[in-house]
Amino acid sequence: MTLIRPAAGSLELIERDVPSPSPGQVLVKVHACGVCRTDLHVVDGELPHPAIPIVPGHEIVGTIERVGADSASDLAPGDRVGIPWLGYSCGVCEYCRSGRENLCPRARFTG
Repeated sequence: MTLIRPAAGSLELIERDVPSPSPGQVLVKVHACGVCRTDLHVVDGELPHPAIPIVPGHEIVGTIERVGADSASDLAPGDRVGIPWLGYSCGVCEYCRSGRENLCPRARFTG
């Protein structure tokens, strides 16, 4: 389900092409996805400037379908994986150095 515009009840079923993983990436078949209260705030239009369209949910469990070329990862098709909400932080800013990676200005989040 995809949020097209922030407002209660505005999720739409949108069919998308299955992407191919780029180098260093993996394609995950999602088996379960947690939707937290922040997702609901976005859906209800309570947070300013959400990145629309967005698929709510960012706590994922699934299996690896494909691995991108030149992947240095030890992941392989069929492996079960968990994907957290915080996908990246810089590791060098004051927030990262103080254990508050969620506030990193360069943070990238799943979803």
